[in-house]
Amino acid sequence: MSSTSRLSIGLKLGTAFAALIAAAPALAQDEETQVAAANVDGIEESAGDEEILVTARRRSESLQDVPISVTALDGETLEDQGATDLTAVMQRTPNTTLQIARGSNSTLIGFIRGVGQQDPLWGFEPGVGLYLDDVYVARPQAAVLDIFDVERIEVLRGPQGTLYGRNTIGGAVKYVTRRLGNEFSGRVRASYGSYDQIDLVGSVTAPVTDTLSVGGAVAWLQRDGYGENLNTGTEHYNKDVLAARASIEFAPTSDLFFRLAGDWIRDTSNARHAHRLIGNAGIPAYDPPADEYDTRAGAGDPNEVETRGISLLAEWNVDDRVTLKSITAYRDGETEGNIDFDGTPLPTLDIPAFYEDDQFSQEFQIVYEGDRLQGVAGVYYLDGHAAGAFDTVLGNAGLTIFTAGSVDTRSLAAFADFSYNLSDRWRVSLGGRYTSDRREGTVFRQTLLGLRSPFFGNEAAVPLTTNTDYTNTREDDQFTPRASLSFLPTPDVTLYASYSKGYKSGGFDMRGDASLTPNTVNGYDPETVDAYEVGLKAYALDRALYFSVAGFYSDYQDQQVTVQVPVGTNVASFVNNAADSRIWGLEAEVRANITDAFSVSAMFGYTNADFKRVITFDPVTQQDVDVSDIWGFQNTPEFNFAVAPTYVHDLGGGGTLTFAPSISYRSSYQQFEVPNALLDEDGYTLVDAAIVWTSADQRFQVSAVGRNLADERYRIGGYNFPGALFGNSIVAFYGPPRTFTITGEVRF
Repeated sequence: MSSTSRLSIGLKLGTAFAALIAAAPALAQDEETQVAAANVDGIEESAGDEEILVTARRRSESLQDVPISVTALDGETLEDQGATDLTAVMQRTPNTTLQIARGSNSTLIGFIRGVGQQDPLWGFEPGVGLYLDDVYVARPQAAVLDIFDVERIEVLRGPQGTLYGRNTIGGAVKYVTRRLGNEFSGRVRASYGSYDQIDLVGSVTAPVTDTLSVGGAVAWLQRDGYGENLNTGTEHYNKDVLAARASIEFAPTSDLFFRLAGDWIRDTSNARHAHRLIGNAGIPAYDPPADEYDTRAGAGDPNEVETRGISLLAEWNVDDRVTLKSITAYRDGETEGNIDFDGTPLPTLDIPAFYEDDQFSQEFQIVYEGDRLQGVAGVYYLDGHAAGAFDTVLGNAGLTIFTAGSVDTRSLAAFADFSYNLSDRWRVSLGGRYTSDRREGTVFRQTLLGLRSPFFGNEAAVPLTTNTDYTNTREDDQFTPRASLSFLPTPDVTLYASYSKGYKSGGFDMRGDASLTPNTVNGYDPETVDAYEVGLKAYALDRALYFSVAGFYSDYQDQQVTVQVPVGTNVASFVNNAADSRIWGLEAEVRANITDAFSVSAMFGYTNADFKRVITFDPVTQQDVDVSDIWGFQNTPEFNFAVAPTYVHDLGGGGTLTFAPSISYRSSYQQFEVPNALLDEDGYTLVDAAIVWTSADQRFQVSAVGRNLADERYRIGGYNFPGALFGNSIVAFYGPPRTFTITGEVRF
C-alpha cells in the first residue's frame, strides 16, 4: 500500500477517534468520579478468596461481573503444572479444542463450542482468534505459544464479534504477558525430562530510571522425538524451538504509559509426517509402523518456521474516568516444510510447502470508567498479506500439481460497547461493531509431468495443463451487535442473559481447481453465528466456593466447509457456504477452597452440534448433493470434563510442598465432517500430577511433573486419501505420550 493511502486511512481513523473523544464528556457529564481503578495485573486479593480480574471486554473488571463465559488461567500455575504450550489450556476449559495442526509442530487450530477452522492454509481465516497482548495474530503458524513469561491466559467462549471483530466467531484466546514494573527482578528456570527434554528459560527486568524499565525473556526448548522416521533414522515428533521477548516501558508521568515490545520465535523441529493406519495391497513399504509416533516418510525432514512481531502500546489517563489507548503492531513470518501424506519412502502423496505472511494493525480506543457507566469504543485497521506455494506429488501417476497464490486483506472497523448500572441490582450492556473487508486473491494451479515442480527443485518437470489462473477481489461488510442484561440478587451472585453475533470473513480457496469447480474464482461468502447465552456466576460459603454455569444456543449460518475429494488423477478442493446448523450446550466451572491447605477446581462441558442443512458440490457429477444426514461436526466432543485438586503442605521455615494431580476427559469426536471409523477418535482420559517445593522466601522452586501418566494414545488429526492412486493413504497424528519432567527455578 502506498504511503498516501496509509496517510489517508490514518487521517480517517484519527478523525473517527477524535469524534469518540469529543463524545466522551457528553456520555459522562452526570457521572461521579470513579472511586478506585482496578488492578490490571491479573489477580487481586479480596476477603476469603482471590478475585480474578480479566480484560475480556477490553477493560479490567472482575470475572464475576463479565456477562461472558470466560476461563482465566494464571501463567505461574500453568508452569507449575507442567503445561508446555497453549494446547494444554484445553484440558482446563469447557468445550474448547486447541491442538497442533496435522502435519505441523507449531501451527494452532482452535474450536470453541463447535466453531473453528482446521485448515491452516494461507488465505483461510481462523474461527477462534488469538491475541498476543491485545494484538490480533492473523495467521496460525507458530501460534502454539509456549508457556513462559505469561501473566495469564483468557479463553472467551462464544462469538466475540463486537470487541474482537472478524474471525472470533467461535471465541478468542488472549495470551497476556507480564508488565515489567519498576523493580529489578529476574528468574532462571531449567528443566530435564523424558526423551532428553531440556528447557532453559530466563527473564530479567531492569529499571533504568524511575520512569524507564527494560526487560526480556529467552526460552530454548529442546526434546528428542517421541518416535522415529524409520526410513531416514531421524527423530520424529521432536522439538527444537528458540524464542525471545523484549520490552521497554516508559511512564514519564502517572498518567502516561508507553510499552514497546517485540517477540521472535524460530522452530526447526523436524517435519511431522503421517502414521499410516492401514496397508496397501500387501506392499511392505505401506505397512503401518508398530508405534504410533513412527513413520517411514520419504518426503524430507527439514522444517523451519520463523515469526517476528513488534508492538507499541500508548496509554493516557485523561482523568479518573477516561483513558485513551493506541495499539500499533506489525508481524511477519515464513514457513518451509514437508508433509508426507502417505507415510512411506515412496513419493505416493508428498507435499513440500512454503508460506509467508505479514500484517500491520492499528487500533485506537477510548475507555470510560464511571460510577454507573463503563465501556470502550474505538476504531481498528488491518492490512495483511499471506502467500505460499506447495506441490501435490502423485508418484503413482508420475504427476505433480503445483499450487501457488496470495491473498491481500484490508479491514476497517469501528466499535463501541458500554455497560450501564440501572440500579444496584440491574445492569445492561449494549455494543456493536461495523466491519468492512476487502480481499484480493490470486490463485495459480498447474499439472506437470514429473515429481515436484521447478519451484521445489525439479527443473525438468513438464507443464501439461493449467487448472486455475485468476485474480479476483471481493468486498464484505457486517454489523455484529451484542446485548446483555445482568441481575445481582446479592453482591456475590450474578445472573445474566446475552445475545451476540459472530462473523468470519469470506475469501478465496488457495487450492481451488477451476477445471473441476469453476465457481472457485468467485470465492466464498462470510459465515455468521447468532448466539444466545444465560448464565450464573456466584460466590458461596463465605467466598470459599466460586462457580459459574452457562447454557448456550447458537444459530450457525452459511458455514464455510473445506472439502478435498480425489477425482481421477487430481484432487478437487473447494470451500462453499454449504451448511446451516444448530449448536447448544452447557458449561460449568467450580473452584472450592475446602481448607486453607486443600482446594479443588473442576470444569464440565457439553456440546450438541447438529447440521440442519448441508448442500455440497460433487465434482464428479458436477451436481449439488444433500449430505445433511451423513455429516457431523469435527473436533467437537460431546462431553469434556476435568478435576484438579491441590494440596499445600506448610513445611514451616522449609517452605511449602504442593501436590496437584488432575484428570481430564474428552469424549469421541470426528476429524472431518464425514465420519471415518479408522480416523475418528474414540475419546480419551489424561491423568497428570505435579509435586512442587517452594522455599519460604519464594526464591527457589523445584517441581516434578508427570503428564499423560496412563500413556494414552489419542488422535488429534489426520488425512483421508483412499484409493490406489493415493496409496490408500489414511493416516493420523497423535498427542504426546507419557512424560516426566523435573524443573528447578531461581528468582532474584
